[in-house]
Amino acid sequence: MPDAATLTDEYLSSLERTLTDNVLDFWFPRSIDDEHGGFITSYDEYGEFAGNDDKQVVTQARMVWLTARLARDGYGDEYREIADHGFAFLIDEMWDETHGGFVWEVRRDGTTTKPNKHLYGQSFGLYALSEYYRATGDGEAADYAHELVDLMDEYAKDDEHGGYVEYFTPDWEPITEGQTYLENIEPDWSPKESGDSVLDPTLKLMNTHLHLMEAFTTYYEAFGTDRGRERLHKLLDILTNTVYRKKRGFCTDKYDPDWSPKLDDEAFQVVSYGHDLETVWLAMEAADALGHSRDLYREYFETLWDYSLEYGYDEEHGGFYFYGGFDEPASFRVKAWWVQAECMTSALRTYECTGDDRYLDVFADTWDFLDEHQIDREHGEWHSGVDDDLEPVGRKGAVYKAAYHNGRALLECIAALKRL
Repeated sequence: MPDAATLTDEYLSSLERTLTDNVLDFWFPRSIDDEHGGFITSYDEYGEFAGNDDKQVVTQARMVWLTARLARDGYGDEYREIADHGFAFLIDEMWDETHGGFVWEVRRDGTTTKPNKHLYGQSFGLYALSEYYRATGDGEAADYAHELVDLMDEYAKDDEHGGYVEYFTPDWEPITEGQTYLENIEPDWSPKESGDSVLDPTLKLMNTHLHLMEAFTTYYEAFGTDRGRERLHKLLDILTNTVYRKKRGFCTDKYDPDWSPKLDDEAFQVVSYGHDLETVWLAMEAADALGHSRDLYREYFETLWDYSLEYGYDEEHGGFYFYGGFDEPASFRVKAWWVQAECMTSALRTYECTGDDRYLDVFADTWDFLDEHQIDREHGEWHSGVDDDLEPVGRKGAVYKAAYHNGRALLECIAALKRL
């Protein structure tokens, strides 16, 4: 494997072209809904509209975050305009004017169809508002961001056990029966990002708290409030301590309200390699925002990497499988686009943290896998998955698939290679 400087020369231009020509040119202007606002994200493997024009807060907010970040990073005034367009839809159509917070889903024209509040959705709302403020200085975005934190503090913050209660009625009453909106996902090749299909609404999820940490990192970077710092500090502790199975070397996703891990059901005995390695670099971001040395978490980062490389990594072709049981090779062996995006970002960031060349090797091999098998140079975007026979599966756009994971990964890897 070449050294970091040679690696930068070899890969930087390829990543930059993929961001602009493959990802951004696929989504914009294709996804922009000029008639009703917001973004349409349902596209088949050829980039044709796939029939679902509903708008879910997670994906709408992710597109606002990405375009605001592109504007802030100097990719062009058009991304500021697209971010303005997406921000307006979030506030005008998805913000609950009566009770506050973001509804889960609306029809294309903004008619609310799923009004309940889930902290997973609120986290991406906060992420988008905070990044939009960083890019624009917009006072309205700041006001909504602070109000959303007020609401989460008042209704969702669990002062007894720590972390956050996750699922609520429109007026912020906790929901304790049934299943959450996270079940209702546009059909695709995979069950959903977390790797299983059972969600009791009273559970606390690593995945939700991971994205709350991500959001509060940006919120604290944007506003620098004492409250933002305190919330971020506690979330970093949850992600590097509470959800980490220290004797096993991985994280698990499902917890009772008192943070007792739900390990009694086989469906919960799952390790998601993408989430673990995404946590590594997002924890680095949180630590940086708080002024903590990354060295304090180095063993945690390396242990999560050791486990994922042993059980979830394809040594022959490169890339990471979706998930598997405890201490055994991956059982779900489709390589999801978002897993590759997060793992290659994490590899470069962990190399920066440790100086260990093996992470450069993983980055290069994962990118080479993506370049050969997952990135669609003909129709644009990345295939949702690549199966064990190296055949593409799934759509280009769906409820949870827009330009966020791969767009962000390319931005982060480009920045990391420039630093190297």
